[in-house]
Amino acid sequence: MTCKLLLVDDHALIRAGVRALVQDIPGYTVIGEASDGAQLLEQFSALLPDIVLLDLSMKHTGGLDALQQLKRAYPKSRVLILSMHTDPELIMRALESGAHGYLLKDTTANELEHALLALRNNERYLSPAIAHTVINQALVRSQGPATPAAHSHNLTARQLEILRLIVRGKSTREIAHGLGLSIKTVEAHRSQIMKRLQIFDVAGLVLFAVREQIISLDD
Repeated sequence: MTCKLLLVDDHALIRAGVRALVQDIPGYTVIGEASDGAQLLEQFSALLPDIVLLDLSMKHTGGLDALQQLKRAYPKSRVLILSMHTDPELIMRALESGAHGYLLKDTTANELEHALLALRNNERYLSPAIAHTVINQALVRSQGPATPAAHSHNLTARQLEILRLIVRGKSTREIAHGLGLSIKTVEAHRSQIMKRLQIFDVAGLVLFAVREQIISLDD
């Protein structure tokens, strides 16, 4: 089935450029566009897209406000941030506000396709280009002494390995290929990790991994 996308950006040229990229990716189609938060809610209600591609810098209603309003009205909506901003605090706020992924606007068409596939499969996607930035911000936010990982959870060695890769922005397909596992096996591990930790968002996993010394800036 074709995956339906809604583009939200206050620059018509940007929307046209993203639409052109999407048209070259099989299985996806742009069904609507919006230029601010109010239009986003109107278009989402009318069109019910599968994925929203949202810019963070917009006139009137800012991207973060628009994201928060959308998640309050439609908690299950899937949102991929497409932004020029690399500010670590802004990225963390977007993830904590419910974004399922974050891409920079200078991304390649190939990475856009990877991100869309991840969200289509109900996964999270964090661009490798900003993974280090997010980890660094998590380090800044971490307070108090870190607890040795082995004493704070029941993750297996394989699950810890997969958690490190998730936090670094790797998709399920990339993890499976790198570890020589099937996609279904990685998906099962991902599900178990989140259930055992009771953490279901990228920002939370990053903060946990940093606090428990599972990952550092040297990884």
